[in-house]
Amino acid sequence: MKLAKDIIIAGFAVTILVAAVAKPTQAALVNYGFTVNATSGQNPGQYSGSFQYDDSTLTGIGEENLGVSNGLSILFDYLGTQYTQASDFDYPASPIVSFTNGNLSGLSYLVEDRFFIGKDSGNPNIGGTKFYSILSADLLSTTELGTVTYTKSTPVPESMTVGSVAIATAMGLGMKRKKKVSGLAN
Repeated sequence: MKLAKDIIIAGFAVTILVAAVAKPTQAALVNYGFTVNATSGQNPGQYSGSFQYDDSTLTGIGEENLGVSNGLSILFDYLGTQYTQASDFDYPASPIVSFTNGNLSGLSYLVEDRFFIGKDSGNPNIGGTKFYSILSADLLSTTELGTVTYTKSTPVPESMTVGSVAIATAMGLGMKRKKKVSGLAN
């Protein structure tokens, strides 16, 4: 009877642990930070931002773009003003984030009369690592000022996963202690 009870408890602990660790793959919100390093122009310096998107439609094959319809959101602090995805000249069709074979190429993000982040001012539909000043929405009025670097943020484990692992560990330690105590009583 005692052995059956221990097996049931152990099975329950293993089930919780497996459920917490081996969840089915699902879409995730991916977070990136970015830094603009403006090395020329009237306002040289470093400016920070971040963006987030849902990766569920990425295939990892060829050239791909994700936009606002894929949950793309942006925050960028530049010259004392905070810009969002809605600040883009072509919102909601833009901004976009581009990928080549599943690897981040960068943002394409144009704020009229302020700046453009992208690969090439001649092709605003591909994200990249260049930073330009812009006099209007006319991409002929751009001046390259610097570069953009991207850093993927490390995801924080879900509290359910952490809690499940903690419960399974506590149950396992409790069973070990109970077994040790019952061994002393015999």
